[in-house]
Amino acid sequence: MAPEDKSDTESKTAVDKELIRELAKLLDETGLTEIEIEREGLRVRVGRGGMTVSSASALQAPVLITAASVVAATSDPSKHPGAVTSPMVGTAYRGSSPGSPPFVEIGSRVTAGETLLIIEAMKTMNQIPAPRSGTVTQILIEDGQPVEFGEPLVIIE
Repeated sequence: MAPEDKSDTESKTAVDKELIRELAKLLDETGLTEIEIEREGLRVRVGRGGMTVSSASALQAPVLITAASVVAATSDPSKHPGAVTSPMVGTAYRGSSPGSPPFVEIGSRVTAGETLLIIEAMKTMNQIPAPRSGTVTQILIEDGQPVEFGEPLVIIE
């Protein structure tokens, strides 16, 4: 093997430390637990919990995380167009009383004005209605969880 061939091979298999730093920074910024990317036949995975870093050749099944998938995974629920936010500070309850079934579940079809949950504030139970008709795709609170003003509670699409 000629000297230039050897250095070319080494450069393709060397791990790009700057790329790893960028991916680790992206983990911190987005709250993701793992990112894996493939470039020019080299695959790099960075994960939380001991910060594992591994690389492999393209012969293994590649996984490519695109900028769009990172944005979709990390988008702020309060900025979602279907987010229903808390109109007050209080304690959110998913059902009308302890042990009763929740008003809505993920996948429930709701109509505008239908009760989604109740927020107790100053010993008063306040029904939170659906602002629009649609399907509940996410429930962002637990039963009995304290909530803040403007906190996203449910996503309706």
